[in-house]
Amino acid sequence: MDLQKLISDVLEKLNLDKNLVAKFQKDPMSVVKSLLSGIDLDNDQLKAIIEGVTAKLNLDDVLKEGGGILDKIKSFFGK
Repeated sequence: MDLQKLISDVLEKLNLDKNLVAKFQKDPMSVVKSLLSGIDLDNDQLKAIIEGVTAKLNLDDVLKEGGGILDKIKSFFGK
C-alpha cells in the first residue's frame, strides 16, 4: 500500500473542499475513512495518513503567501 499516494489523494480532496478541511481538523479519522472508503486500512495506516496530511496542511499554513505564519514573522521583524 502506497501511503504517500493515499496522503496525496486525501490532500487533493481536501483542497477542493474547504469545509472538509474544517471537518478534518475536528475529526480526522472519520474524514480519512470516508475519503478512502473501499480501501482496507488498519488503524496504524490510518494514523500515518492522518499525520502526513496534518503535517502537509500545517506546512501550507506556514508558507502561505500573504497570510501565513512565515509572513507574520517577517512583518514582526519589519521585512
